[in-house]
This record gives sequence, C-alpha cells and structure tokens, in this order.
Amino acid sequence: MFTGLIEDVGQVAAVTGAGGTLRLTISTERLARRLQQGDSIAVSGVCLTAVDIKKYAFTADLAAETVARTSLSRLKAKTLVNLELPMKSGDRMGGHIVQGHVDGVGALTSLTKVSGGDDYLLRVSLPPELARYVVFKGSIAIEGISLTVAKIGRDEIEIAIIPHTFTATNLHALRAGDPLNIEVDVLAKYAERMLAQRPGSEAITLERLREEGF
Repeated sequence: MFTGLIEDVGQVAAVTGAGGTLRLTISTERLARRLQQGDSIAVSGVCLTAVDIKKYAFTADLAAETVARTSLSRLKAKTLVNLELPMKSGDRMGGHIVQGHVDGVGALTSLTKVSGGDDYLLRVSLPPELARYVVFKGSIAIEGISLTVAKIGRDEIEIAIIPHTFTATNLHALRAGDPLNIEVDVLAKYAERMLAQRPGSEAITLERLREEGF
C-alpha cells in the first residue's frame, strides 16, 4: 500500500523489450539503495517489482497488460517518473490509501500558473467510467500523486497544485495531451459495492451514504 506522497522523481535510463512487454531501467539516487530484490515500488502510480538493483538504479518488468492499461506505455529514455516505496506499518498516513492499481488513463488538459499567485491549476480529462467515483474535495491519485479534487466538470476535473508538488513531482515535465495514470479512491469503490448489495440500492444519495456510515 502507498500514500501518494512522492519520495523521488526518477529518470528512465532505458526501455527495452518487444511483443507488448517492456523492461524499464530507472535511475534514482534516493531510493535504489533502499530496495531489495523483489520489493514493490510505485512508478508514476503503478505498483511494480524491482529487480536487478544497482547503486543508483533498478529494473522492473512490465507485462503487456500493464503497458496497455497505463501511461507507462509513453515512457522513453530521460522521461521523469514519480517514485514511492510502500508504506511501513506504523507510518503516518500523509496522503490517502493508494494501491498502485491504475483504474484508467486520463489526459492532461492544461497545467497553468494561477494569475497573481504561486500555485498552479491542473485540468485533467477523465475516462467516463471513472467519473462516478470522483467527488468535490475527494482524494484521487494522478501519476501516483495524492491530490484533492477542487472542481468537477462534465468530462474533466480541476486540482490546485502547490509549488512544492509542482517541483517535487513529474508534473513540471508534462505537456498538454500527455496520458496520466488515474487511481480513484478505493473507499468509493467499496461504498458502491456495499450499497449495490443492499435493498434500495438503486437510490444512492448523500442521505443514504450518511445512513450507511460513509
């Protein structure tokens, strides 16, 4: 399990493979030394297994399914990726529960600096099937970053980005149209599942959710 608090921005050193499967080599001075063979690590929100670990780099294999269903398909040498190690027992939960299981791929609509301020406004288009899990001021993981939804539109969401998040993640290197890994709040999916199995589940309202303890 992860929290969506990025620990390092790594750089893709090499991408090899064919036939739908890929092998990534990622440089990271901060995290490589903390990895052991077989450890999990989130790469831009995708939970991968570290193999062939060096002093300042590690390698991870991508199955064809992962390549097809995540933004990692766009990776090439020198691409920046967000990295996070799994949460340890007893650690503080600084972000929200992130599994590293991408639900879909959105796209960066725009990332602009707020007029007269230091913050940024991120606009992201979402796959229609994920929109029902997104709520105002709710949590969402984008490229593995734990973020808070500021506004919901018809087919996109808006998120306020503070200067630290802009510089300490790969957001500053992305451009309009780039694919983004999206993981919705797993609690929303559990709530939907539980309510669907109870009488009267066809009417899911705010009042109904309060009655159920959400």
